[in-house]
Amino acid sequence: MLKKLYDKTLKLAAHKSANLYLSIVSFIESSFFPIPPDVMIIPMSLAKKESYLKIFFIATIFSSLGGLFGYFIGSLFTEKAITIMEFYGYQEELLELKDQLNSKSGAFSLWSGTIFLAGFTPLPFKIFTITSGIINFNIFVFFIICLISRGLRFFIVAYFSVKLGEPFVTFLEKKGGMWFSIVGFLIITIILVFYLIF
Repeated sequence: MLKKLYDKTLKLAAHKSANLYLSIVSFIESSFFPIPPDVMIIPMSLAKKESYLKIFFIATIFSSLGGLFGYFIGSLFTEKAITIMEFYGYQEELLELKDQLNSKSGAFSLWSGTIFLAGFTPLPFKIFTITSGIINFNIFVFFIICLISRGLRFFIVAYFSVKLGEPFVTFLEKKGGMWFSIVGFLIITIILVFYLIF
């Protein structure tokens, strides 16, 4: 089923209304859709190299807005959202996180870093957007982190797809997840070091 969904999403990249479909996919992927916008960003950037900034911008804005939608699912429909967490096996972690945020100031920074990693790496972003709503994480900070992490990821995908072409696409398919995770952890580590020093 996921393969069929993946193929259908990929076909949308060639549609005359590809920008509209990209905005929809980017929005719903942040709250419940399983296929990431990258599936459309890559072929769209390769086909319209002069428009890669526009493609990156559309994906970033609508993915971040979709993150807000996921946040409100968690915040306004908490019981149903917790049921989703139970389905994915995150209920205990959710309760522990809520306790930590209520008792420790460091937990705020930890969750901020976690959201960044979820937005930048192949982690299931939707789980973290919904969880942020359930635990009533600062919504302004949440949205800024979404914009930065999603924007950074989508810019890298769009820019290097245009500049390097098929070799980069092949690299993404084989080792993209691993390298996005490594870079994400490095960024968090650098920010943490600067925070501790200054």
